[in-house]
Amino acid sequence: MNILETKNLKKYFPIKSGVFSRTVNNVKAVDGVDLNIEKGTTLGLVGESGCGKSTFGKTIIKLLDPTEGQILFNNSDITDFKTAEVRPLRKDMQMIFQNPYGSLNPRMNVESLVTEGMDIHNLHNKQDRKNVAIELLEKVGLEEYTLHKYPHEFSGGQRQRIAIARALAVKPLFIVCDEPVSALDVSVQAQIVNLLQSLQNDFDLTYLFISHDLRVVKHISDIVAVMYLGKIVEIATSDEIYENPLHPYTKILISAIPDIKKSKENRNIVISGDVPNPIDPPSGCSFHPRCPIAEEKCRISTPELTDKGSNHRAACHLV
Repeated sequence: MNILETKNLKKYFPIKSGVFSRTVNNVKAVDGVDLNIEKGTTLGLVGESGCGKSTFGKTIIKLLDPTEGQILFNNSDITDFKTAEVRPLRKDMQMIFQNPYGSLNPRMNVESLVTEGMDIHNLHNKQDRKNVAIELLEKVGLEEYTLHKYPHEFSGGQRQRIAIARALAVKPLFIVCDEPVSALDVSVQAQIVNLLQSLQNDFDLTYLFISHDLRVVKHISDIVAVMYLGKIVEIATSDEIYENPLHPYTKILISAIPDIKKSKENRNIVISGDVPNPIDPPSGCSFHPRCPIAEEKCRISTPELTDKGSNHRAACHLV
C-alpha cells in the first residue's frame, strides 16, 4: 500500500523583472515527478546539489505549494490543501532538516522543543507530555537531565537526536529526512542512520531519505530514485541499482563512491561540465550535454521513465 504518491509533480519558482514585476521565466526545480512510496519502507532520493531533491521533499509535505501535478497522502488528495487544512496533516507528516542547529529554536529548551508539537495538536496533558518527551529522549540516546538544556549546549549529533525526538513526538506516519547526516562528522553519521532504522521498526515509520551520499543511501534505503535537474532518471531497489545501474548519470554517481576494492579503471567515470541552468534546461534528455555516450536522438527527444525489467525503470534512449 502506498502511503504517498505524486503524479506529474512540478514546482517552479517564478523569475520576475521590470517595473511591474512580471514573470519572465521560471526555475524548474521539480519538473514532472511520478513517485510512489510504500508504507513502512524507505525511499532514498539521490542526486547532485541543486537537482531539486529538497524542494521535492518540502513540496510533498506542503511546506511549498506545487505548481502543477498531484500529491496523494494516505489515499487523500492534499494537492490544494490550504493552511487550515494542512495544520492537522502536520501530525502525520514530519521533516528532519539538514542543519539541526538552524532548525531548533535557540531560545527554547529541549523540553519545550520536543513537547511543542504535542501542545499544538492537543496531545496529552502537560505532565504526560513531559513523560513522553523523556521517553523519546531516551529512545534517541539522550538522558532526562537534558530537558532543561538549550541547543547551543549540545554537539551536532546530539542536536540532530533532539530534532528526531521532536519529529516523533506527534506520532507521525511519514518523515522526510532532508540530508539529516550531511552536517555531521562521519563517525556520528553511522550512529544517526542506525538510530533512524531502529526507530522505523519501533514506530512503524515511512521515510523519504534525501541525500547526495550514496553510501548512506545504500545502507538505509529499500528503493533508490536518482534525480537530475528536477526529473527522476532511474529508480529500482537498492541492491539492483547499485549492482546494475542503467542510466549513465547513475553509473557516474556510483563510480564516485570511495572504495579501495574497486579496480583502478572503475573508480571514477569522468563527467564533464556543470549542471545545466534549471531556468533553461537542455532540449531532449537533460543529461545529454554531460553524457559520455549521448547520441543525436538524445539531443532531440526526451526519454520517458520506462520499465527495463526486474521493476527497474530508467529514462534513457540507449539502455
